[in-house]
Amino acid sequence: MNTLNKDRIIRAVFDNKTITVYQAYNKDIAHKAIKTQTFVSPPFKMERMTWIKPSFLWMMYRSGWASKSNQEHILAIKISREVWEWALQNSCLSHYYNKNVYNSEKEWRDLLVKSPVRVQWDPEKDIHFNNLDYRSIQVGLTEIAVNKYVNDWILSIEDITEYCKSIKQKKDQSVKVDLPQEEIYPLPNNISRIINSTY
Repeated sequence: MNTLNKDRIIRAVFDNKTITVYQAYNKDIAHKAIKTQTFVSPPFKMERMTWIKPSFLWMMYRSGWASKSNQEHILAIKISREVWEWALQNSCLSHYYNKNVYNSEKEWRDLLVKSPVRVQWDPEKDIHFNNLDYRSIQVGLTEIAVNKYVNDWILSIEDITEYCKSIKQKKDQSVKVDLPQEEIYPLPNNISRIINSTY
């Protein structure tokens, strides 16, 4: 099966007003973020693209359960659904797939240069990091989007590193674990088209 044809679905922890996204950082960035409830520059680098992920298990896969260098602290960050959808509405796909979204590859390349938000779809993982039959979204923020994220969007930041490590320990011991309850996030049709979602 062509992986590009796999379902592209946003699953997340959310309520009527907020959505939770995850990031992994080193001790210096994480501790300052927890203390101030936003990201502080330095050590956080405003000029770099920062990626937010609503999938808990994809974050665990990316960080190796908080074991990889500079990813030792897992942060759960709440932002409003309004700004989350603003980010998606002002995004560009990280790759040009076909003409379902853009009229031409040139149109995509032009938008890629101008867009402050990047969207990428990667194979979702199960708790053992096996690929599932749908893809999970990553959202990259740069320029104006990073500034909005740091200065306006963040409602709360929680360090969930110990929780993540406890889940890994239970998993390794074949003990039942309670993962965050992620549900399919409802998207307006116009945003679904922009990000090439299949839901």
